[in-house]
Amino acid sequence: MNKPVGPIGVFDSGYGGLTILEEFRKKLPEYDFLYLGDNARAPYGNRSFDMVYEFTRQAVFYLFEQGCSLVILACNTASAKALRNIQQNDLPKTYPERRVLGILIPTVEVLGSLTTTRHVGLIGTPGTIQSGSYPIEVHKLFPDIILTGEACPLWVPLVENGEQDSEGAAFFVKKNLNNLFAKDSEIDALILGCTHYPLLLPLIRRFIPKGVKIISQGEYVTESLISYLKRHPQMAERCSRNGSCCYLTTESVEKFEESASFFVKHKIKANHVRLG
Repeated sequence: MNKPVGPIGVFDSGYGGLTILEEFRKKLPEYDFLYLGDNARAPYGNRSFDMVYEFTRQAVFYLFEQGCSLVILACNTASAKALRNIQQNDLPKTYPERRVLGILIPTVEVLGSLTTTRHVGLIGTPGTIQSGSYPIEVHKLFPDIILTGEACPLWVPLVENGEQDSEGAAFFVKKNLNNLFAKDSEIDALILGCTHYPLLLPLIRRFIPKGVKIISQGEYVTESLISYLKRHPQMAERCSRNGSCCYLTTESVEKFEESASFFVKHKIKANHVRLG
């Protein structure tokens, strides 16, 4: 039986994954992509492990049903709270020839070459920070690195409401970054542990100490995907290549298309879907 050929699925609970998708399309323009945002149930950052897992599983299975053999969780909360269960429990039973990858490990893998002091900061949603997934993965690869986290619960709502350049955004970015560097003044590399945060880069650069390297995920996750496809040619053959990109949302199409404009520099057309 011929194996299905279809687009690479990209999933996020909201809009931030669009920043990852844009990097994918720049570096892999020949591939087809299918983006799914569970915007109606976002944000995931404050939801329980069980809820995030169930919502993410529904989204991944939906993308599989649309012909995707490979799905990227372009969401730190989903990667932290749901990826392991999906990989270990769901795929072997239901979709043994499909694959789901996250964005957490590709981010962690680059740390060794980016920190001199071996003190690294992490900013993310409460769900990502509370999951403890980043410290676990960092210490697997780099047991000498000290990782200090700071939950930033208001950053995502600020971005999704188009307030990334506002005085309110500046207040909370400064407050959270001051908290982080007060915990550890030796931090010389900062992980942006949420795909929304690149839209806050001007403010982040303004309020971090000089010389601190900012680790934004899009570049590193894209390089990791390129490497994965090279190392797994059979999976690459199952990913269609017509240079297309389609967008799906669980929110109203009009709201998604308007809000997506904050994350991409071009107009998009989306279709509505239901999950669960």
